[in-house]
Amino acid sequence: MKVLVIGGGAREHALCRSLSLDPDVTALHCAPGNAGIAEVAELHAVDALDGAAVAALAARLDAELVVVGPEAPLVAGVADAVRDVGIPCFGPSKEAAELEGSKAFAKDVMAAAGVPTARSYVCTTPEEVDHALDAFGTPYVVKDDGLAAGKGVVVTADIEAARAHANACDRVVIEEFLDGPEVSLFAITDGTTVVPLQPAQDFKRALDGDEGPNTGGMGAYSPLPWADPKLVDEVMETVLQPTVDELRRRGTPFSGLLYAGLAITSRGVRVIEFNARFGDPETQVVLARLKTPLAGLLLAAAQGTLELFPLLRWSDDAAVTVVVASHNYPGTPRTGDPIDGLADVVAKDAPAAYVLHAGTKRDGDAVVSAGGRVLSVTATGTGLTQARERAYAAIARIRLDGSQHRTDIAAKAATESATESANESANESVTESS
Repeated sequence: MKVLVIGGGAREHALCRSLSLDPDVTALHCAPGNAGIAEVAELHAVDALDGAAVAALAARLDAELVVVGPEAPLVAGVADAVRDVGIPCFGPSKEAAELEGSKAFAKDVMAAAGVPTARSYVCTTPEEVDHALDAFGTPYVVKDDGLAAGKGVVVTADIEAARAHANACDRVVIEEFLDGPEVSLFAITDGTTVVPLQPAQDFKRALDGDEGPNTGGMGAYSPLPWADPKLVDEVMETVLQPTVDELRRRGTPFSGLLYAGLAITSRGVRVIEFNARFGDPETQVVLARLKTPLAGLLLAAAQGTLELFPLLRWSDDAAVTVVVASHNYPGTPRTGDPIDGLADVVAKDAPAAYVLHAGTKRDGDAVVSAGGRVLSVTATGTGLTQARERAYAAIARIRLDGSQHRTDIAAKAATESATESANESANESVTESS
């Protein structure tokens, strides 16, 4: 199978890495890609938002599957353009991608499907904004209705900050605050059949202890040792399948990756948001644990044959990814700084730990920073403790002037998991003695 991946971030590097390890993939292309993706795929220049250009590139390459990574091309209708020239494409139509493109649309779909979510108001005037903020009180949750690269949400106790963010947007969704831990659950769907992947948890705040501004994501881990074993089944029944069924009923079937951002509240599971593509950085840890070859799974979704696909196989290992970001991220990042130590990670940490490139490019013989989130350092291990130790050991080899990363990714979950394992061992010893 010849595969073309559209995009150039760490999510696309993770997809390309998994596809490059798939024995069924005979040729792998990526457009536009980045310095890391160039090591596993042939890169091509393309405007990822230009559906005609992407379709023409896919046809010229004789691609048998196109995988659209980022949300903006999906909302722009790139997947439709590829399908129009007869090439299978993994990614929803422009109409279905509005599930991410408009939070108001997503709320409407959830209401029709009976999907549990936060109560909300859609606001377009300062008066409506003030009414909504007063109705819900603090902490205020204000979401830009459209795409905002993961940075359109403000959660704050400062009403002036909430009001300022709301009034800077053309249309906003203001909703009640959802308590409890957050979970990301991805599902592959062909518009009818839904196949859930393993859940993950990401870290949105820039600084340790969940302090600082919201970002596109500073790290993630999987599995979630603290989660209810029945969580995936519950989300399938109450969120994922009803949403897919509702979109099909509307005549806009959703085929591709449906991402449910969830809050495990005191009142049960609630949807925070939907995305219409693989999430970044959760993809890095979910694909690190997926043993089923990826290309056939994505092709089955694109061709509407997911019902016939074998059950997915997963590694028992844990995975942790830590994002290395540029100076000043999530503000205007500094770019063009050389990145050193990447070869050391390959030599000393692989295959248990590896680097996925996000905002990088080649500058002669050097790899330099080219964005806010620069690298995702990903590692696997027999548990979260070992996985995160390996990830941070690899990060220590990397040198990028002014870079920043969180030091507490998966720390709490690893500690709780280790404590639980120790208690189980102690109980087993007591039982055997008795």
